[in-house]
Amino acid sequence: MVQPEVANILLQDRLLANQGLLSRLLVTAPKSASGIRQPRPEKPETADILRAYGKRLLGILEKPLPLAPGKANELAPRPLPLSADAAKTWEEFVGHVEGQMGPGGSLEPIKGLANKLPEHAARLAAVRTLVGDIISMEIDDEDMKGGIALAEHYAAEALRIFEVSKVSVDLLLAQRLLDWMHQHWSEKAISLPDIYQRSLNAIRDKATAAKLVRILVDHGWLLAIPGGATVAGHHRREAWWIVKED
Repeated sequence: MVQPEVANILLQDRLLANQGLLSRLLVTAPKSASGIRQPRPEKPETADILRAYGKRLLGILEKPLPLAPGKANELAPRPLPLSADAAKTWEEFVGHVEGQMGPGGSLEPIKGLANKLPEHAARLAAVRTLVGDIISMEIDDEDMKGGIALAEHYAAEALRIFEVSKVSVDLLLAQRLLDWMHQHWSEKAISLPDIYQRSLNAIRDKATAAKLVRILVDHGWLLAIPGGATVAGHHRREAWWIVKED
């Protein structure tokens, strides 16, 4: 079973996503490389590349801030428009994202983030542009395509995290149901009505109960009784033996 503290974190993330907070963030959660890392020599050009990158960022940070006339603490950033080609590429991306947000679309599970994905793509394109040349006057098509590629990466990460979260929340609820059966259910067997009528407040329909039973069966905590059984005074066509803790 999933660790409760892990599932709680994922559940909280889903709730934040529903409130729109995470749709404003670009989140990535790569799988751990523990156990597969191997020592390898540093490439000769690595140090030069890092120095050049640091020099570029330092040069940007040392530029005077674009202050509003006569103001010491009010920024007045200049516009950074899209080139004609970049604007066309961005509009095509907007249409693609919109088409994937509807029922059954690939972006439906992360609709909150998807709604803002074109904006994220444009901002990422702007960052690429200005890191390349801080005095650039427009975002070209190459940088726009780069911003879209990055936005699509974060969308893919959000989908992966959402699917992990969804499964983990089901596992957490199954763990809570198992704890309830061990601590509060006196019968040796249980049926679906017993679960959705008598157990946790979070389980109040047959479909949810059936889903959790499948999880507990897969993990060996419930064993199907052929032909059903009498549970709490009622004969049930479907019933399961509860496996007790050692």
